[in-house]
Amino acid sequence: MSVEVDTYLAALRPDQAAALQTLRGLIKRLLPNHIECLSYAMPGFRQPGKNGKMVAGYAAFAKNCGYYPHSGNIIPQFAADLTGFKTTPGAIQFTPDHMIPDALILRLIDARIAEIAAKGR
Repeated sequence: MSVEVDTYLAALRPDQAAALQTLRGLIKRLLPNHIECLSYAMPGFRQPGKNGKMVAGYAAFAKNCGYYPHSGNIIPQFAADLTGFKTTPGAIQFTPDHMIPDALILRLIDARIAEIAAKGR
């Protein structure tokens, strides 16, 4: 676990910190060999290696939290699964009371990893 991320989470409201700590744990389980870091001032996970690409990020704001696949191509693929969430091509907003389902996080991460692999070919 990253001290920078621990510091980031410790500065949040308790409900947001708990929600993002849960999301952090899920992503860590799904990406056990990835590097936890801060990117664009938000916690996330990047692929291992010198030029590892960001796979998933998350952050807290005044009224919500956000999930970021670090690509504008991923979230639009899952529009039908994201009813009830405010989205942009690069972000999904959620609250501690209305988290993104774990199974959907898995699918978002899988899509991002596949996108990175396809670009690397």
